[in-house]
Amino acid sequence: MFFSTGIRYFIFLSWKGEKSSLQFRCFCVIVRNKVRTEGVDFMLVRANAKINLSLDIVGKREDGYHLLEMIMQSIDLHDDVTLEETEEGILLTCDKKYIPADSRNIAYKAAELIKETYGITKGVSIRINKNIPVSAGLAGGSTDAAAVLKGMNELFNLKIGQKELMAIGLRLGADVPFCLTGGTCLCKGIGEVIEVLEPFQGHIILLVKPPFGISTKEAYGSFRLDKIKKHVETEKLISAMKRSDLTLMNYHMRNLLENVILAKHPMLKNIKQTLIRLGAKTSLMSGSGPTIYGIFDDMEKARKAESFLSKGGNEVILTKTI
Repeated sequence: MFFSTGIRYFIFLSWKGEKSSLQFRCFCVIVRNKVRTEGVDFMLVRANAKINLSLDIVGKREDGYHLLEMIMQSIDLHDDVTLEETEEGILLTCDKKYIPADSRNIAYKAAELIKETYGITKGVSIRINKNIPVSAGLAGGSTDAAAVLKGMNELFNLKIGQKELMAIGLRLGADVPFCLTGGTCLCKGIGEVIEVLEPFQGHIILLVKPPFGISTKEAYGSFRLDKIKKHVETEKLISAMKRSDLTLMNYHMRNLLENVILAKHPMLKNIKQTLIRLGAKTSLMSGSGPTIYGIFDDMEKARKAESFLSKGGNEVILTKTI
């Protein structure tokens, strides 16, 4: 039996300023195995979660979508998504039984969209090993969908360019284009305008997900743009990030959805305060919540905070930015 294994790295090349050096950005590693005598062809795609270092709402379109300006950051926490070519149809399975395995799942929808758009007659089997909490503001569904898009593009040798793939992703959800890009990005519009920023890698992140979820629809449905008096000073935040100045970042990091969500769920404000008290240099709600995270510069303090906040039914995860 002939067996071969290869690792493919997808690289973004981007310039920051006329005199800056070329930056290489690896957003995805796909492992492809072929067992030729048995005709097996499968992909393993790492689907990373994200946090928001800021979330500003700057307007609203006529169709009801809010216009955003936000800094999004990939973290090491990830799901593993395995794709295998089959004879027909779409089969989705997950190691967590509460995850829907049909068209209610955005990863399933991604496979449907790729098959319909590019006329793929073969089928695909998708297996998700789920580590990212659901309904948590961490793009757990969107990143799985992005993994399916990237994986099927490679699995079926579709040769879809990044720009086209991101346009397809936007049809699935506003966070999918970022999940296809990864790293550190300034995202605008409804998530489709993406500017790659200088990497903000290697920072200790402690995620605290309380024992309930919040839907994006719920969060944005309660938001009142006319009540906002102060918006995010995004350029000042980016400047602080370049210097890894966590104290200055703490001053400029804001998520406007906190105005709505923390008022409805006071325990989230208590989690933020506890993270700061236990040594986090800054703390913020990610996305539409309810996950609150802290950025630490001391691993010992982060581990003590992890132990303390694990009580009371919270899901607490120690990770890092990538």
